[in-house]
Amino acid sequence: MAKSTKRLQASKTRSVKRKAVRASAKTRKTAKPRPAARARDPLLSPMNGTERRDIGHVELDVARTGAARVKRIVYPPGFHWAKDMKPSIGTDLCMHAHVGFLAKGEIHIEYADGCVVECKAPQIVAIEPGHDGWVVGKEPVVLIEFDFEGETIERLGMPEGHRH
Repeated sequence: MAKSTKRLQASKTRSVKRKAVRASAKTRKTAKPRPAARARDPLLSPMNGTERRDIGHVELDVARTGAARVKRIVYPPGFHWAKDMKPSIGTDLCMHAHVGFLAKGEIHIEYADGCVVECKAPQIVAIEPGHDGWVVGKEPVVLIEFDFEGETIERLGMPEGHRH
């Protein structure tokens, strides 16, 4: 009888260990990604065939396609246009039009007239010139943008400033 009791206890111990392993596996799946996991995110990985620029903490990869440019813009957590870009650009607001696909993260846009726009991925965006903006939360924002350099507003039929 002692042998069967030991087997039963060993079986219960193995069962408890298996449950603990399954529980820790579930914890690993729901835990926040580690920096190494973030580095493997294809939206944040280095891109071949692009020109790389770093401007005001923003990572910008640009490729020409026909008459347009396609850009991947990565705004880091904590980015705020007024704090990070205004000093180097020299205007009170961002006067660039942004048209594209918000692939990751969340941004808050405020126009001079007080109008507020919240954008959260995945979403198509058309942001008119004359805005301030910042990253919401602890996740980087990735915007895939299409432009025509100085002709973006005209060629895409956008207003030169925010209108209701």
